[in-house]
Amino acid sequence: MTAHEDYGFFGPDSVTWKVWGYPTSLTVGFQRAVVVEELDPNLVAAVDTTHDIYKRPRTRYDRTLHYFALVAFGGTRETATASDILVKIHSKAIGTEPYGGGRYDANDPASQLWIHLTAWHSILYAYEKYGPGPLSPEEEARYWEECAIAAELQTCSPEDVPRTRDGVRRYFEQMRPQLAGSEIAVQAMNHLLDAKVMLPPMPRAARPVARVVAEVLRAGTIATMPQWMREMSDIRQPRIVDVAVRPVLWTAFRAMTVSPRAELAMLKVLSPMTHPVVAPVKLGVPPARRETLTPAEARTRYGFEPPAVAHRELRDRQAKRVFGQHIAPSDEGLIESEPILGSLS
Repeated sequence: MTAHEDYGFFGPDSVTWKVWGYPTSLTVGFQRAVVVEELDPNLVAAVDTTHDIYKRPRTRYDRTLHYFALVAFGGTRETATASDILVKIHSKAIGTEPYGGGRYDANDPASQLWIHLTAWHSILYAYEKYGPGPLSPEEEARYWEECAIAAELQTCSPEDVPRTRDGVRRYFEQMRPQLAGSEIAVQAMNHLLDAKVMLPPMPRAARPVARVVAEVLRAGTIATMPQWMREMSDIRQPRIVDVAVRPVLWTAFRAMTVSPRAELAMLKVLSPMTHPVVAPVKLGVPPARRETLTPAEARTRYGFEPPAVAHRELRDRQAKRVFGQHIAPSDEGLIESEPILGSLS
């Protein structure tokens, strides 16, 4: 285990560390985020084009969770680097949406805002439902302010991030007419609801337990989804299961918090690349410099452009290949990302 270079963008007194550090976040919270995201036609079009969640589900899960954890807990240098390389990776996630016929672009600010708010909302929702419960009004206000800080690491504007729960609700209501339970969305959502896709190969004796864990996580994630969302995506679950799964998960997550080392052992199984990011925080290992930076300060210190304008030439080249020459985008950025986000294989 290596200590972080600094406290990152939030630090030990932040609400982000409090909420994201609870075991609900990188399990049910993360699963809910990636499932709900698929209702956006533009996002799921990009997912369906690459088919990465089907071809290499475990590494895709591991890399994505690694990035989420970096934003919350990582040092500013490694997180700013990951944010920059993500723009390059997303430059190839462009094309024509198969149902509406419009163009999609994973770097589009509206798409990035949808991903960002879905993640931060899902993490908080899971914390409230299966963890310690609602934050105080002051803590919740800080949580959404910190959510806006994290938005600076993506191509969306922090000014577009709601600062209240009512504002977040209004955002999802505004998005609702744009969402669709298309065939490819339903397929992706059911695939991502199966927690087995994120587990490593198991010994035969452990497989029954893994199946039970996967089913409980699936039930717990569905229980957080509103009825209209379930109907849109044709996901069914009896209300009695919604009710019954809550005490089961509450008890399990509570038990995990008794031993940080046991919690980290579980995380190492689920996401080996995320473990080194979270371990120093969980075990109280101080960073080399006990400071936090803003994303703008980090970009100045390490020489990165804001994500919204970063790698413009590459993004233009990719658009020319896809929309002008009608050929596949290049894989620029993918191999480069492996030392930062983890192996692709």
